Amino acid sequence: MFSPLRFVGVLSVCLGLLVSPDTLLADEPTTASAEKAVDGYITALLGSMEQIKPLYTTDRMAYFAKVEAALSAFVDFSEVARGVMAKYGAGPNGASPDQHARFAEVFRASLVDFYGSALANYGGVNYKIIPATTPPEDPASSTNVRMSIESDDGSRFEVQYTMFLNADKLWKLKNLYIEGVNLRRQYYAQFDSLMMNNNYDIDKVIENWAVNN
Repeated sequence: MFSPLRFVGVLSVCLGLLVSPDTLLADEPTTASAEKAVDGYITALLGSMEQIKPLYTTDRMAYFAKVEAALSAFVDFSEVARGVMAKYGAGPNGASPDQHARFAEVFRASLVDFYGSALANYGGVNYKIIPATTPPEDPASSTNVRMSIESDDGSRFEVQYTMFLNADKLWKLKNLYIEGVNLRRQYYAQFDSLMMNNNYDIDKVIENWAVNN
C-alpha cells in the first residue's frame, strides 16, 4: 500500500544534493547511461546529506534552497506536471500554457516544502542498481532504471525511475514507481479529486494544491 512516509525514504535517494549537472549528461541515449546518471546523483547525496541536515535547524532557508536545487536539477517538473494534470492539461478545454506553468511551479514548491521537512529527520539507506535486461526501443524518450533499496530499519523495497533526455541531453526524472505504485498517477488522483470539488476550475485547483492535503 502506498505510504507518503515510504516516499520520503525513496526521495532521499532520488535527490542528488550538491552534484554537478554533468552527472546527468549523456553522450548516447542508452539505458546504461541513464543508470549511471541515477547512480551518480545518489552517490553524491549519500556523501553530503549528513552535512546538509544541520542546516534545517541552523539555516532553514539555506537548507530548503539546497533541496530545491536538487529537485530542480533532477526532476523535470514541467513534464511531471503535464502527467499529473493528464486529461485536464490537454484539449480545447484543458489547461492553458500559463496554467500549466503555474501548476508546475506550485507542484515543485509543495514537494520542496513537504518532503524537504521530512528528509531532515530521515536516516541512511543502502541501494543497488538492478541492471536492465531488455533495453527500451527509444531510450531517450523513456528509460526505466530499477533499484533495490534497504532503509536503516532493515526494510527493503524496489524503486523504478522513469528517465528521459531533455533538449540539453541531460537525464531527467519524469516519473517514479515505488513497489509498483505509480507516483504520478497518485498525484493525478489528487488533482482529479480537487477538480471535482472545485467545479472543474483549474485556477482554483492550482490555488489549493498541496502534496500532503
